[in-house]
Formats: sequence, structure tokens, C-alpha cells
Amino acid sequence: MTATEVPPTGLERPRRFRRFARRFAKVAGIAIVALAVAVTAASFGYNLATDGPAPRPAHLLFANGGGWATRYLEWGTRGSPIVLVPGAFESADTFTELGPVLARTGHRVFAIDLSGTGYSAPQPPFSADHLAGQVLAFLKTEKLTAAVLVGHSAGAADVGVAALQDPEAVKGIVFLDGDATPLSAPSFIGAIAGTLFINPYRTSVIRLALSQDWLIRNLYNSQCGPTCPPLSEAGVNTWRWPLEQPGFQAEIIYSMRYGITAMTSAQFAALKRTDLPKLVVFGVDDPQMSHSDATATAQKIGAPPPVYVPGRHLTMIASPRQVAAAIDSLASRTG
Repeated sequence: MTATEVPPTGLERPRRFRRFARRFAKVAGIAIVALAVAVTAASFGYNLATDGPAPRPAHLLFANGGGWATRYLEWGTRGSPIVLVPGAFESADTFTELGPVLARTGHRVFAIDLSGTGYSAPQPPFSADHLAGQVLAFLKTEKLTAAVLVGHSAGAADVGVAALQDPEAVKGIVFLDGDATPLSAPSFIGAIAGTLFINPYRTSVIRLALSQDWLIRNLYNSQCGPTCPPLSEAGVNTWRWPLEQPGFQAEIIYSMRYGITAMTSAQFAALKRTDLPKLVVFGVDDPQMSHSDATATAQKIGAPPPVYVPGRHLTMIASPRQVAAAIDSLASRTG
């Protein structure tokens, strides 16, 4: 130290640190703002570049009535009606393996798109009570009486509530790979996600995810299992296109905030008290549901012990013959 240098005092060190902290915060703030502007601009640019009408298959069928425009598929022309209701992120096309098999057992079979996922006109909210109303409106529009409703995964709640709303229209229900119980993140996480997952970022994230063929194939393989047919390019689009339709983003936000469709404890108790024939069918290797979950579900709705079939969570694709046999056995009990 030279004679002219003065060592920093105890007060000078905190001042230097505060000056450094202020400079660092200023630079960091500018960098964060610049990054946010760049990401936002990129998001707007990507959305603009990928804008355009969502692709749709030709010759879609719609049932228009009761305030709903419900897209559906149909197999068979005679026999007792069976209506297949998809779960989250699924459409009527999920049942293209199961529908023809059920029709060959002597049933008139329908599969529908629920509002928010698929080609049906979007109509929020996307709660079980509301979607059960869509199911019942479809039955009335198509003049289907004494129908058996099959709800896959989250769709189990929708058919359970529909049976309670109009017991005269529903003559049997099947919970397929679903227990109708809530499956949601803690409320504060849902609130944060619903607030921050905003446009233009929401549109960009969803479009980027849906553009990845490998991601769709991996999700399909993990949920369906090795016995399922591999997805071709057309098969990937069968899963992708329904999620590119208007209304899906609103459904995503609703699910983030409130979780997937589910039944309340009171609804479970009311369903158990009914004499309605009920059945629970599960994949023996379902990664989302344990055997104890399946047993508890059957007990909660007053059904016999669960029927297990080969497969994971998409048993209607993995084991359509076994699933059809189980559904047919319940349909025969409805008279």
C-alpha cells in the first residue's frame, strides 16, 4: 500500500457492495426484459407462421340438438345402443378398434367427442355435470333409449353423472380404465399455471408439443403397451388433429385450474344406491390405476369385482375383444 492509498473503512465496504448490487440488478433487469421481449416476439412470430384453419377429417357426423353439436362415429344398425365416451385428450376415434367388435356382438354402437377435445363444438364449462348434459343431449337427439354408457378414464365421471341426471335414459354404465375421482395438482399450482400459461405463450407451447410426432408416439406407446398397433403417420394425426381444434386451449386451462372431470362423494353414494347395472373394467398393467384402486371403485359405485383385461390404460385398443365381451355381458343384464 502506498502512502497515498487509504484502506477502506468498515463503512466503505457496505457502500461498495450496495453500488455493485445496484449495477448488477440493473444489468440483470435489462437482460430479463430483453429476453422477455425476444421470447414474446418469437412466440408471436411462431403463432403467426403456424396460423390457419385446423385440419379436420372429411365427412364428419354431427348430432345437433339440445344446444349441442356433438361429433360422433357409429357402428351397426340394430340392437341395443351403447355409447362410448372418451377421456381427457381423447376423441371418438379412440374407439375405432372397439366399436366394430361391439357391433358384431349385436349392438348399435356410438362414440362421441366431448366438448373441448375433438370436433364437437366447444361449450364450456368442462365439468362432469356439464359434459353429462352433452351425453344425455346426444341420446335424446339420436332417439336412443335404454342405452349403456361406457366412460373411459376421465369419461367415467361423465357417464356416472349422466346416469344420475336421467336414470330413465341410461340402463347401464361401464367405468373403463377410470375411477371418476379427482386427479389435480394443488389448488395454488393450478391457479399459478392458469394465470401464467397465457397467450401468446400458451398457443406456442401447445402447437410446438402437438407438432412433435415422437412425443405423440411415446405417449401412445406408454399408455397402450406392446400389444397395440404402432402409430402410422395417419395414426399420429388421428390423435393430433382433435387437439388442434377450437376450444382445446380453454379445456386445458379449465383442467389446470379444476382438474379432470370427477364425481363428488355424494354422487358416488347416490350411484351406489341405484339398481342400475354397473361394471368396472381395467387394464391389468394400467400405470395410472392400481388393482386396489379398481377394487375400491367397484365398491364405491356398487358394481361387482372388477374385470381385468390385457393392456395398460388404453384397453379398448390393446384388447378390444376382451373389453367388448365385458361390455356385452353387462348389456345383456339390462334386458
